[in-house]
Amino acid sequence: MKLYITDGSPYARMVRMFILEKGLQSRIDIELAQTRQTDSPYYAINPSGRVPYLVRDDGVGLEESVLILDYLDQLDGKPMLSLPEGAAGWKARRLEALARSFIDGLAVWSRENARAPNERSPTTIKHETARSLRMAEVWETLIDAPWMNGRLNVAQMTLACALGLEARNTNFQWRAGHPKLVKWFNAFSARPAFVATAAASSTH
Repeated sequence: MKLYITDGSPYARMVRMFILEKGLQSRIDIELAQTRQTDSPYYAINPSGRVPYLVRDDGVGLEESVLILDYLDQLDGKPMLSLPEGAAGWKARRLEALARSFIDGLAVWSRENARAPNERSPTTIKHETARSLRMAEVWETLIDAPWMNGRLNVAQMTLACALGLEARNTNFQWRAGHPKLVKWFNAFSARPAFVATAAASSTH
């Protein structure tokens, strides 16, 4: 199998982390994709141009991080990421959705930062800055939830990769006033798979 990524994508980082956590390194080749470039050869592989993108051994491509995680999790018949049943499952899904909302807003901000300075939208950056602080406030109240402190799951990986974007965006300053979130992130970010998948930092 082949996984197409970009170095700075938090969505790709989630999948790369899970490959390490699951011990699938020998089964998956990782390739850097050229995105946001006119006539990139990657577009012949994935017309949407998005990452991550997994090409299975049978040639079928899978897009979207959660879909790819679910597929990889099922390969050995010993899933790690399954959700609980009943009310606990809905709580887990809610946390996963909130983490996804957080990372999606930060990704918009990152894409704006990647533009040439004269092409960036101050309105968009202001909006996503405010959203990020609101979401940090929400997570400060939720981070003690059992699902965020038990076995590895998608909500945890999504939140950690969201918070980890501070390394590429120094204006994303979520730590002040959020001691519980800081403690959680510091513990999670010590995981070898998180350390191994860190991207090059940026000063945007």
